[in-house]
Amino acid sequence: MNSFRHILLITVFFQSFVAWSQSNNSGWEIKANNRENYHSVALANGMIGILPSDEPLKVKEIILNGVWDIYGRGGVSNIVQGINFLNLDIGVQHKEKVSWVTEGNVEGWQQTLNMKEAKMITQFNFDDAIEVENEILALRHLAYTALSKVKIKAKKDVVLQIKNEIIAPEVNLEGKAMYHAYGEQSDLNLLSLSAGSPTGKYELAATTSFVFEGNEKPEVVNHIVSNKINRASFKKELKKGEVYEFVLVGAICNTVQSVDAVNEAERKAIYAHLEGYDRLIKRHTDAWEELWEGDVIIEGDEKAQLDVRLQLYNLYSYVRRGTRLSVSPVGLSGNGYNGHIFWDTELWMFPIYLIFQPELAKNILDYRVDRLEQAKKNALMNGYEGAMFPWESALTGEEDTPTWALTGPFEQHITSCIGLAFWNYYQVTQDEEWLRETGYEVMKNVADFWVSRVEKDADGVCHIKNVVCADEYAENVDNNAFTNAAAIKVLKATIRASELLGKEVKEDWKYVSNNIPVIEEDGITMEYEGYDGRKIKQVDVNLLSFPLQHYTDKEQMKRNLEYYEPKIFYKAPAMSHSILSVIASRIGDTEKAYQLFKRGYEPNQKPPFNVFTEQPDNDLSFFVTGSGGMMQAVTFGFGGLEITEKGLIQINSSLPTHWESLTITGIGKDKKTYTVKQKTK
Repeated sequence: MNSFRHILLITVFFQSFVAWSQSNNSGWEIKANNRENYHSVALANGMIGILPSDEPLKVKEIILNGVWDIYGRGGVSNIVQGINFLNLDIGVQHKEKVSWVTEGNVEGWQQTLNMKEAKMITQFNFDDAIEVENEILALRHLAYTALSKVKIKAKKDVVLQIKNEIIAPEVNLEGKAMYHAYGEQSDLNLLSLSAGSPTGKYELAATTSFVFEGNEKPEVVNHIVSNKINRASFKKELKKGEVYEFVLVGAICNTVQSVDAVNEAERKAIYAHLEGYDRLIKRHTDAWEELWEGDVIIEGDEKAQLDVRLQLYNLYSYVRRGTRLSVSPVGLSGNGYNGHIFWDTELWMFPIYLIFQPELAKNILDYRVDRLEQAKKNALMNGYEGAMFPWESALTGEEDTPTWALTGPFEQHITSCIGLAFWNYYQVTQDEEWLRETGYEVMKNVADFWVSRVEKDADGVCHIKNVVCADEYAENVDNNAFTNAAAIKVLKATIRASELLGKEVKEDWKYVSNNIPVIEEDGITMEYEGYDGRKIKQVDVNLLSFPLQHYTDKEQMKRNLEYYEPKIFYKAPAMSHSILSVIASRIGDTEKAYQLFKRGYEPNQKPPFNVFTEQPDNDLSFFVTGSGGMMQAVTFGFGGLEITEKGLIQINSSLPTHWESLTITGIGKDKKTYTVKQKTK
């Protein structure tokens, strides 16, 4: 390990420790007192993602799920940045001059992420005149709606000017600003803005409304700043010691999911306004309470408890039941990787959704079902049969990998990962009707793809040539271990599904599944034909031990672990060591498993909320792929959970020495609880 790496790891550990030490002992809150090197955590409800800012009363951006347009890098579709409708500001009036919060220095700044209630609270003092508390939520029960609540305490007599601006991103086409007032319902004053997506393919619209409590209702003044900015404002006088509260509700819609985006945004804002803060908060917290029935409780390690909850919080935030949408490697925290859907979803995140929230997991499968016909076309266009799913997928299911990344279409192991996700869903839910009506069709087409994809030699061996490995440093090689083993696994799973359903088992499925090679030399599985021991980007061969269970012999698992762990690039993506941790747990080396567990995420944490980045030295966050990997280390490693044809079971496992117990709640369709206790010495 070189000195730079020592410094990097020490720095990241210190940042992580500070965030932990600031946290509430309940294991549900992370507090931030420093705005330097600020990385936020998204507030999301599966349809909209709101990225809070360190700048008081503002949010950085709003991301829309399921909406892609062609702009940005690579000339391919990119997830659309929404109209930002949460841009509050407060001014303190001194005679004719107004000092605005965003232009002045604030004191006592502090933010708190409350994961249990999925809200961000920012507190600060301004101008020696007011104390402010701002609470932001993406409402869980209302897919397109968010709110911002502001509480102001006067430290002296003040006249306040309060404004909110709706702003369309620069990349969007110019739109139209508008506002409406509703007669006797004088406080129901709507501010709206619509704009075209970057190419004009879709229309986006956002609407906000101030909600006031009590009899006094300030007069709201609307002002169209431009066709990309709309503003609403009001004034309020406060005497020293008085406390004043108001709420801003807002909704954002689009023509991918609604025929009339403007109308729908206004209707949803009106609904939220008339529901009122108390009812909105109750339904939001009730929805999150239901999600948190699936939880992990660690006794004996407060930092690990907080870190694990943060992963579940993010995973739950980015998927919503009933939408038939999936989740990208960064969820709804930004437009990293263009918001595309990769193997990250099915291999790394899906198993956690599946065991904790099967209905959310089904959403991910529905996304692939809706694009099965396009996957068949992809196979046809590449000279194959069955279904060939794209490496990067967006709205249509066509290949959306940027053309400069020509390796993407050769990462064909994704097709197996998708097929196996369908099989795993059946295994956990035991829903035979779903398998018959939905899942089997996908699995059958995946199996047909691999039969057409292999190249049979004179000896009858079925080679899979010219692929990019799970280890993406290895491009256009033959007989990659993971690609081949995953194809074997999905072919055998399809055969078993056929038997369960009384369907025809194709002889080609049997033959090919028994004749795809996995190359071994001197007891070590070779990553690909001709592998020479070079460095690798991320785990590949070790995936054969878990999750594929191609190997169940502990000695073979151990040999591959010891051989490949040192070869992983030290700045590898944040999920490789999590898989190695599971394997170490399963071969009985708990101390090693714990070291790998920490190595899999701590170097990638960023202040002040310990957000998870893809690599230790980059800022691509929140990296939900890493969240999935980390949670697999906890649940399938230390927790001993295992997916089998008869459902979820728990195998023998052990805990890190300082963990007193591990309790995993709300698991599977029956919401079971699994516990592992520290073994007595």
